[in-house]
Amino acid sequence: MGQYYLSHLKELEAEAIFVIREVVSQFEKQALLFSGGKDSIVLAHLSKKAFYPSRIPFPLIHIDTGHNFPETIEFRDSLVASLGVQLIVGSVQESIDKGRVREETGVNASRNALQTVTLLDTLEAHKIDAAMGGARRDEEKARAKERFFSHRDEFGQWDPKNQRPELWNLFNGRKHMGEHFRVFPISNWTEMDVWQYIQYENIPLPSLYFSHQRECVVRDGVILANSEFIKVQPHEEVRTMTVRYRTCGDMPITGAVESEADDLHKIIEEVATTRTTERGTRADDKRGETAMEDRKKSGYF
Repeated sequence: MGQYYLSHLKELEAEAIFVIREVVSQFEKQALLFSGGKDSIVLAHLSKKAFYPSRIPFPLIHIDTGHNFPETIEFRDSLVASLGVQLIVGSVQESIDKGRVREETGVNASRNALQTVTLLDTLEAHKIDAAMGGARRDEEKARAKERFFSHRDEFGQWDPKNQRPELWNLFNGRKHMGEHFRVFPISNWTEMDVWQYIQYENIPLPSLYFSHQRECVVRDGVILANSEFIKVQPHEEVRTMTVRYRTCGDMPITGAVESEADDLHKIIEEVATTRTTERGTRADDKRGETAMEDRKKSGYF
């Protein structure tokens, strides 16, 4: 009898699908946090495979800051239509208008931190008790502390010292009233795994991830897209550059990389040789050594 082997990508796929199915079996109202980035797109693809031929049994939640790349919103709407799933949009602008949060001012103003309140309000309004996200442990040191099932208290806060053991892939989803979980099915994936899986499964992506020409401003070593959302300073030069994005976030904080990689094969080669972390291009992570962990403790993704 011949031996049967699973490639490492198929092992990761099986693990993620198992976690997704566990979420649906253990919780009453689940959702997938969808940013329009490659990780959440992969998670949507895995969710489709987990329940095929039925439709995905939970909605997608997008926290719209109003500062998104147009390509991201266009792709989001197209994907939602093709999957036939419900899309819930939480608006940061609406939170600002209601006085729930205050808009930042200054040269490096961002709405990134304001997403937390909008996210928590959206989860509460729709009574979501398990929100799945595409975060991975290799992205950032704070995310490396996460379990698959990440417990959040009644205020949506994360306590890194209060993580539950997950021996033998046994997940404890017990909670008190008002508490919820964030779940990260692709925690064990690396950036390279994500790109190889996208190539293997032929998953469509927004054009942002591929090399293209764009008007940019270089600020503090970060290549930012020139847009209505950033204030170009007198000493800064707007110039056309050939770039692509490794991560997808708001226009004022998401840095590009100069690249000629215009297809998946070239991107994989580029990722294999780079020495810069994926989130090393994000201006919001440069605000402090513990920027991500501080945001996560307050209820961030």
